[in-house]
Amino acid sequence: MKLSTAFIASQLLPVYAQTHLIVGYSGGIDSHVLLHLLASIPEFKNNITAVYVHHGLQACADNWAVHCQSCAEMLGVKFKVLKVNARAVAGESPEEAARNARYQAFKAILKENDVLLFAQHRNDQLETVLLQLFRGAGLKGLSGMPTETAFAAGVLLRPLLAVSQEDITQYALQHQLQWIEDPSNQDTQFDRNFLRHQVMPLLAQRWPSLDKTVARVAGHCAEAQTILSVSAKEQMLMLYDQQQRCLLISGLLEHDTLMQQWIVRAWLDYLGARMPSVKVMQAIFRDILAARQAANPIVWHDGYAIQRYRDGLYFVAAQAAFDVSQVFSWADTAQPLPLNNNGLLLASIAQQGIARKLWQQGSVQIKYRQGGEKIVLPNRSGRHSLKKLYQEAGIAPWLRERMPVIYIDSQLAAIADLWVSKDFYGKPDESCIKLTWHKAHDEQRNVD
Repeated sequence: MKLSTAFIASQLLPVYAQTHLIVGYSGGIDSHVLLHLLASIPEFKNNITAVYVHHGLQACADNWAVHCQSCAEMLGVKFKVLKVNARAVAGESPEEAARNARYQAFKAILKENDVLLFAQHRNDQLETVLLQLFRGAGLKGLSGMPTETAFAAGVLLRPLLAVSQEDITQYALQHQLQWIEDPSNQDTQFDRNFLRHQVMPLLAQRWPSLDKTVARVAGHCAEAQTILSVSAKEQMLMLYDQQQRCLLISGLLEHDTLMQQWIVRAWLDYLGARMPSVKVMQAIFRDILAARQAANPIVWHDGYAIQRYRDGLYFVAAQAAFDVSQVFSWADTAQPLPLNNNGLLLASIAQQGIARKLWQQGSVQIKYRQGGEKIVLPNRSGRHSLKKLYQEAGIAPWLRERMPVIYIDSQLAAIADLWVSKDFYGKPDESCIKLTWHKAHDEQRNVD
């Protein structure tokens, strides 16, 4: 296939002619060819920003940034440098650290409907699938890189994914392009480079069309992954308790073992977590789902605790040190009240809740349970301890000490956004205040 502007235009113009295009531009041959192709299409030229991610790992990275800026100016497109910290942390490979830093940098600048374009090609796809195979990946890993996927607030496209490295090189030579050669790409201590320089040439000698064949296999895996994932997500949503934010274990166990695993993976994906390893999956089923209800085993994954309470499987944020003696005065109740690593409290006008007159006239304070607190509820007789109410409502133990308790003029008026004291509950014909507690972890994961 001869690479040309017509090839790129046929893919992108029908949908993205008026869209802001952000090109991941390293200055290497692949990204330079992609930028050159896009800048050669008049409908795109004014909407392109070439973005160079400065990892700070190479001594000549500053010079590369200057080169990339010069090339962007010659092509008449906008240019931007993003400096990132790509140093690997414990348990993270240098490759993974650089990739994660790069992706986070792009996520931070992508606005709604923006399109991010990467220059990965068919040979990159071959390497990706083989590396996933060697690491024991499942269908998702063996699907390789998608041509198009949702990314942050926009879309990530790989328009060269069906193009060979040879075609890209021919295009660069034909148009006399100048590109950067990163010396780290020759370092075979990195898995991808070892595969590229030591293994792939041998495979290509035996199977010259291996890149096409593996790309086809990746497509088959992606189709199977999509079908199974959609089915698993449908089943998962039927078992997901939106109010308690947990997966119902009894319903999960009604499925066969394989579907249980797919549902758990769909649940974690829904919450924005990384896909679990085989070891983590085994621990979930062995240590949590097979445990007696009264037990409280914990499996850690992606910085969160997976644990059960009654019939629910929960994904719990690691809890920061918490001081139950904290007291917050809520003077301006028109503004959200930050609760010091415990989310936010918001007050809004409603038809039911705390009587607005009492709310506005009183002094509002937020405290936490110390033990022994009781509350009288509307339409219920007697005084109820917070402990009993939490048990009745199925509030997980790790949430109970963090439940904000609202006092008005030193009297217990409400418990989080769950219960309002009879003494402060608004009458049917009066304006009321509704409280909403946004838990801290709600801001970190997609739990709605």
